[in-house]
Amino acid sequence: QVHLVESGGGLVQAGGSLRLSCAASGGTFTSVAMGWFRQPPGKEREFVAVISRSGGSTFYADSVKGRFTISRDNAKNTVYLQMSSLKPEDTAIYYCAAARFSGTYSLSAADFGSWGQGTQVTVSS
Repeated sequence: QVHLVESGGGLVQAGGSLRLSCAASGGTFTSVAMGWFRQPPGKEREFVAVISRSGGSTFYADSVKGRFTISRDNAKNTVYLQMSSLKPEDTAIYYCAAARFSGTYSLSAADFGSWGQGTQVTVSS
């Protein structure tokens, strides 16, 4: 199982940018898709973005499309989420996750078996 540690969260003003990182260890990072999910205060966890094993395919939630970019560096076992034009509604705990099985490319949290501890992103208006 992959061990994941997120970093890069913090407090930012609306319109600002942040880059989240997720470092992986203890598993076959390069063989699985990686995703970012978030949980806003008082709401359910929701999908943000996913990237394929090679990094050649990505998919985004409509709410972040055009503002967020997911990427990965397989040499560093790290996945990133570059967030720009941040809005107060982007305030949430952000989690990275590794897919359960090689070849899985999914938007569903149920298809991800390893999760980080989360990093808080707060966007002030």
